[in-house]
Amino acid sequence: MGENWNRTALLVIDMQRDFIEDGGPMLVNGGKAIVPNVIKAVEVARQRGILIVWVVREHDPFGRDVELFRRHLYAAGKDGPTSKGSVGAELVDGLIIREGDYKLVKTRFSAFFATHLDSFLKGLGINSLVITGVQTPNCIRQTVYDAVALDYLPVTVIVDATAAASPEIHAANLFDMKNIGVATPTLQEWSESKD
Repeated sequence: MGENWNRTALLVIDMQRDFIEDGGPMLVNGGKAIVPNVIKAVEVARQRGILIVWVVREHDPFGRDVELFRRHLYAAGKDGPTSKGSVGAELVDGLIIREGDYKLVKTRFSAFFATHLDSFLKGLGINSLVITGVQTPNCIRQTVYDAVALDYLPVTVIVDATAAASPEIHAANLFDMKNIGVATPTLQEWSESKD
């Protein structure tokens, strides 16, 4: 095993029912297909002693902390997508937060925006990130670009444990991320890598 795994964190982004399950109000079309690979990535990370950070959206039921363009989804006093405590905000079946994992709540696309993620990771000596989850053009991309701006190296996006609304959108965003030095292995390639 690589010596650097204790300086690496696996981010599992937005693998919540409202984004992944059929009929979810924020459904990402490619999301359901990657669930088995995200589960496997978590298993590999646990075996390597990599810190797992569960990055989730949890919003005020009235939508007061959601982006302005989404506020209408919380109108009329009904709980909107991924409202705190709702079934839709729960992780999909097969993904379980365990003792020693870390849960980070965000209210914007990037896991770094208006959160303490950077100081938390730097305080643990973590300088390398592996990214899984949904969806590639929004939360994955924004988190990755912020990670690069904050000098995490390497930043790795597991290509078949991330997804978007279509394969074309996924591929286009991966192309952009590769161009800023991001590694884009398959799950199998990452699982077999030594560091």
